[in-house]
Amino acid sequence: MSESPEEAAFVAALDRIAAACPALPPLEAGLLAALDVGLPGDSRAFARTFGVEHALVLRALAGLEEAGRIAVTARDARTQRTRFAAAGV
Repeated sequence: MSESPEEAAFVAALDRIAAACPALPPLEAGLLAALDVGLPGDSRAFARTFGVEHALVLRALAGLEEAGRIAVTARDARTQRTRFAAAGV
């Protein structure tokens, strides 16, 4: 089964980010790759799409925010759904 153009674009972005920042954990690289290909910055949607626990996505987002790589744009206090964008956007 061949991958769709969207999947291919995501994998290419992931490979590019991982090569540029080899110390970056894979989940953080995946979050940055998702933004790079234009996927909405939504922690719950990312967790569901990629089958990752939401808590792990939130932890990765916290690391990216601390490093100045992303900016949190909204956070739902009840569900912890976090919306994010590339830093400086």
